[in-house]
Amino acid sequence: MAKLTASALARRAARVRLVALDVDGVLTDGRLYFGPQGEALKAFDVRDGYGIRLLREAGIEVAIITGRSSPIVDARARDLGITRVLQGQRDKRSSLAAVLADAGVRALECAYMGDDWPDLGALDSAGLAATVADAPPDVRRRVHWVAPSPGGRGAVRDLARLVLRAQGRLDGLLQAAVSPPPGGAENG
Repeated sequence: MAKLTASALARRAARVRLVALDVDGVLTDGRLYFGPQGEALKAFDVRDGYGIRLLREAGIEVAIITGRSSPIVDARARDLGITRVLQGQRDKRSSLAAVLADAGVRALECAYMGDDWPDLGALDSAGLAATVADAPPDVRRRVHWVAPSPGGRGAVRDLARLVLRAQGRLDGLLQAAVSPPPGGAENG
């Protein structure tokens, strides 16, 4: 996949109606923490969560497609209002196609952010293929856009800003954050 010019990237981002995300290495830094009873822990970045909230406020649907299965992912998805969560998915291309069909969204209207080889099929089929700054070189070469931030440390927020800016929605959302309605806004 060839890197896009700034204008071509903006055109692709302007079409996005659904953003699909991998978890380990995208929403997290890719590390898994195991306690003495074998429980796995994952750390999520609040800025990425807020980026997801901004996408949803702008009417852009967000989905999770991940190869692992974890109740922690279900909990984080509930916290962020994400209802399309596919865990334990080996074939992410087919999983993405199912999400798109169910949502009534065409592949060219989808952004997918993944970080490693298992994501390549979904990245190849998305209208906007994105990865994190610390993805392997062979993944970074195969996407339209590489976030300036690493996985689990703001890369999803970077993608949200790219999409919202291209759609002309970023400034309005920022203004709403500066002058929130009574009751304030919750962080992600």
